Amino acid sequence: MKTFKKANRIESLPNQFFASLSSNVQNVMKEGHDVINLGQGNPDRPTPDHIVEALMNAAKSPSNHRYSPFRGLDSFKEAVSVFYKREYGVDIDPYKEVAILFGGKAGLVELPQCILNPGDTVLVPDPGYPDYLSGVSLAEARMVTMPLIEENEFLPEYDAISHADREKAKLMFLNYPNNPTGAIATRSFFEETVSFAEEHDLCVVHDFAYGAIGFGGEKPLSFLEIEGAKDTGIEIYTLSKTYNMAGWRVGFAVGNESVIEAINVLQDHLYVSLFGAIQEAAVTALLGPQDCVGQLVETYESRRRVLMDGLKKIGWSVKAPRGSFFAWLKVPEGFTSMEFADFLLEEARIAVAPGIGFGEYGEGYVRVGLLTGNERLQEAVERIENLKLFDKKIDRIEK
Repeated sequence: MKTFKKANRIESLPNQFFASLSSNVQNVMKEGHDVINLGQGNPDRPTPDHIVEALMNAAKSPSNHRYSPFRGLDSFKEAVSVFYKREYGVDIDPYKEVAILFGGKAGLVELPQCILNPGDTVLVPDPGYPDYLSGVSLAEARMVTMPLIEENEFLPEYDAISHADREKAKLMFLNYPNNPTGAIATRSFFEETVSFAEEHDLCVVHDFAYGAIGFGGEKPLSFLEIEGAKDTGIEIYTLSKTYNMAGWRVGFAVGNESVIEAINVLQDHLYVSLFGAIQEAAVTALLGPQDCVGQLVETYESRRRVLMDGLKKIGWSVKAPRGSFFAWLKVPEGFTSMEFADFLLEEARIAVAPGIGFGEYGEGYVRVGLLTGNERLQEAVERIENLKLFDKKIDRIEK
């Protein structure tokens, strides 16, 4: 059979990190091993019943068996506006400042293609979500990384970016609560970000995927809560994490009207909107009972405590995440992040994500997901203890 050569833009895409990670784990499981998979970001809890019921009812409506409006249902966009006002005190025009997305990932990959030309400069956090790189590559743009280091609470230092790169940058990705580090952003940092964006005339894209998940009673900030933020960029929100709707592929972008219009124009050429029943269920998620969200955060906080306390008791010096459902853990001396991830999979049948998969500054760490029950997390701790990598020290998690 004749083989057709892929386009250069496809050949130049980075390797799909999570796909290869999943493949390695699946291969070990096929051999019959019991793997505790803490390596991926796939929520393990079911979508709340009232949202599922809304989908079932909406799926029966003949109006949803036809194409939806190109730019989504007005009722969904209006629900987004109500949601942002209720949760963050931010006024959103549902008809000009909301774009419906096929999941947050789609928006993040589409964005560079919407507002960048080949050769334009993009600022990307390192470590960061690997699919930021996919969008940059498809736009044939130039990437400049912003190191996220523990000494700076995993926030980028804008002064460390060269003058030339600051002047050339047209787009910047941020993500708080942060994947993979679990860090959160402060109000002063977001205020600095708005000033930086205004000074250098660049667009901020804040990936707010974990916006509902903060610990210790701390509610993560929306970038759009900051005065002037809407003038300088947008925020991308997904229902995957807040409402356990990862498989539904539904999210939205909100903020700067011109950027929202650019997203809508691109999507006009790619899709004819989401299945209407999913949009109606999304309305129920945003406007319906929210106790399920609080319960979910409590679940993650409980898991965080079990894992962090357990690891500290066996002598692993770890720091608890302040948000998201990930923990960012330093690897023991003598290992690279990849070597340690391979070691845990081979010797303890525990899957974690090596930090190098998130960028150069991810080296020396592994990402662990709080995405299995407390018993399995405790079992993971015991398996690690049996490897005898650490001296036993009893130390409680920071409160």
